[in-house]
Amino acid sequence: MIKRIEHECGFCVVGGGLAGMCAAIAAARSGVKTVIIQDRPVFGGNCSSEIRMHVNGSKGENNRETGIVEEILLESLYKNPDKIYGIWDGILFGKIRCEKNIEYLLNCSVCDADVDGDTIKSVTGWQTTTQQWHTVKADYFADCSGDSILAPLTGAEYRIGREAASEFGEKTSQVTSDKQTMGMSCLIQCRKTDRKSSFVPPDWVHRLTEEEIALRKPNMEASSENFWYLELGGNRDSIGDTEEVRDELVSLAYGMFDYIKNSGNIKDAEYWQLDFLGFLPGKRESRRMVGDLIMTQTHILEGGHFDDIVAYGGWPLDDHHPDGFRHAGNPNIWGKTPAPYGIPYRCMYSVNIRNLYFAGRNISMTHAAMSSARVMATCGVIGEAVGTAAAIAFRDKLTPREVYRFRIDELKQTLMENGCFLPFNKRKIRDEIMQAPLIKEDTENIRNGIDRNNWTYGEAETGVTFQLGENIGYRFESPVHISNIHIAFDSDLDRKTLAGDEYERICSMRANIFPDSPTEYVPKTLVKDYIVEGVDKNGNLINLFSDDCNIRQCVNIKIDSELYGLILRVNSVWNESAEFVHIFSFDAR
Repeated sequence: MIKRIEHECGFCVVGGGLAGMCAAIAAARSGVKTVIIQDRPVFGGNCSSEIRMHVNGSKGENNRETGIVEEILLESLYKNPDKIYGIWDGILFGKIRCEKNIEYLLNCSVCDADVDGDTIKSVTGWQTTTQQWHTVKADYFADCSGDSILAPLTGAEYRIGREAASEFGEKTSQVTSDKQTMGMSCLIQCRKTDRKSSFVPPDWVHRLTEEEIALRKPNMEASSENFWYLELGGNRDSIGDTEEVRDELVSLAYGMFDYIKNSGNIKDAEYWQLDFLGFLPGKRESRRMVGDLIMTQTHILEGGHFDDIVAYGGWPLDDHHPDGFRHAGNPNIWGKTPAPYGIPYRCMYSVNIRNLYFAGRNISMTHAAMSSARVMATCGVIGEAVGTAAAIAFRDKLTPREVYRFRIDELKQTLMENGCFLPFNKRKIRDEIMQAPLIKEDTENIRNGIDRNNWTYGEAETGVTFQLGENIGYRFESPVHISNIHIAFDSDLDRKTLAGDEYERICSMRANIFPDSPTEYVPKTLVKDYIVEGVDKNGNLINLFSDDCNIRQCVNIKIDSELYGLILRVNSVWNESAEFVHIFSFDAR
């Protein structure tokens, strides 16, 4: 007898990549009991040890994603300075395991759904390790599976393939629509050593010719070489043909390493070893859900100035040819985007299923728009937006669409308070904070509602600099009730204070590994040791919060106090020789 287990929750997330993780964490932290279902043994999806694509996001100065995404990346810099995947997987697992409102089901593949009219009642998955069926009943669901498994299971509207340029007036060369997509890749990771080694390829390896490799010759001396162009399957069924394509990709990946080691065309070939070859394809594109708004390439190129911006992108329009490695021309076409551009909430819930959200590369957008918005850091901030929206919907018993109609301002303000940057938007600061005398006069920017420098706020500096050990904050002429203290530190979004070349500094994990690959560290601008104090009615200082090993860019301190003053004192940053500290915000509501 096969055992069947039932779970009940407010929010069920299907898919445990970065988008699903951020959705689940955001909802759980808002107090909603959440179940996340992942069909793999690890979290992270394309950035996990099973695939090993580093986390990409918005290009350009001060455009790095914050919120939960930055929280994860900063934790990795602290706990995983040598970028080891075994540690990285543990960090991702810990982010889910340590949230008290999250129940997780790993190795569980959703394969059925109970739908009543336009409402999902439950989803059911098969867990391969326990040989059990798990049914999850929930008020709201989010499809973060990448492949949009809930579309065929629930009847949710979706699209697949490339739109004709005429349908949305996009600047593409696509004359007619088709079902072709970008392909998938089985990545390899190589390590340069100080001793010679040989490689005997499998008998079934794809032996590369000079003609095949002409436009894709590996650059083994580049730290950024991760062989993404080992790509196939876009000209076939990107879901149904995955197993067949995987076999070809694995043969191609071994063939690439055979070329590196045995062609005679790669410098120092005898010192390179194959450190990893992925048997799980990293997928770029499949089904895309349809929401109340379909985001297009035109929206992106115009900057995404929506009234319901809850996330943002900034990766180039990076469209890969469906023939992938077998395409005779360049493997991809790049188009510049106005980074950052806004992504609207209306792209994140179903047009015809009343309690279905989605986050990741499957949100409501055209193929051309997806070529930019599909990268993982962008997917992560979309996930945080969806989880936060689901919490508001659950609290007020609203549909996702009603959250747009009645709670969009609250959603945006909540996201920004939790550290999410929303282009062209600022946090609202309460009157008592705006009117309070400052302890240090030249720190006005701590209450401007802006948590970073970015061109969308103009060219002026939006933060403040002051001496370590110096008090900043507010004096209140009458008592002010405080429930939350918000601090935005400077986590060096451009990673200029880290070690190594640009790729090493910016990317979460490593591609090629060298003997001198640097050991990283927490960004030197980030506050390490600080204390927050309040002033009571007698003028006495009250210790409200302190941390001597901070690794967070955004901190929210929940209190319930009547105060006559609020003080922040920074004792040190992660640069041991620093005398001054730079932060962006210190305010309260």
